[in-house]
Amino acid sequence: MKKKLYWRTNQEIAAGELRVIDKQGKQIGVISKSEALDLARKAGLDLVEIAPMAKPPVAQIVEFGKFRYKEEKKLRAQNKAAKAAELKEIRFSPFIAEGDYQTRFRRMSGFLSDGHKIRVVVVFKGRQMGSKKFGYGLMERVLNDLGDRVVVDMKPKFLGRHLAMVVSPLKKSKKQIERESRELEKKQSLR
Repeated sequence: MKKKLYWRTNQEIAAGELRVIDKQGKQIGVISKSEALDLARKAGLDLVEIAPMAKPPVAQIVEFGKFRYKEEKKLRAQNKAAKAAELKEIRFSPFIAEGDYQTRFRRMSGFLSDGHKIRVVVVFKGRQMGSKKFGYGLMERVLNDLGDRVVVDMKPKFLGRHLAMVVSPLKKSKKQIERESRELEKKQSLR
């Protein structure tokens, strides 16, 4: 959903009296709409209603193009900061090789440091269904390697031929998570 920004300018302003702020940001006071428009014209700028619900409404004398650009830039920054965490999926086989495991584990660490939730899935094929204990063992290893960086949202359970679990990161800073993942990689390389 994209929020459309709109401000009433100059003649579009409906209020008879306005609290006016000049181009330097100083408050002029409560004056009539016609006086405010005269001040804006003399300065070669626009009168923009910035707080229409206030009593009386607040208007500012600004160059409208620059004002709109700054407001849209603020909105983009807010939307970027409020990005929702995605659910990422990492797939394993029950008899995964050590190198492949390490690669997937590094990928998981990256996702966690970015604040994403992760669905860890062990995919069983054919006769592997008879070896479910290896899947549970792999899930336990993943949880041990992740340590206290994660919270288990969904405990490991079978969904058809897939053993799945969902983990989400604890609310830590990126630096803490990166430092911990480097320490963990050092420990694992010593194994």
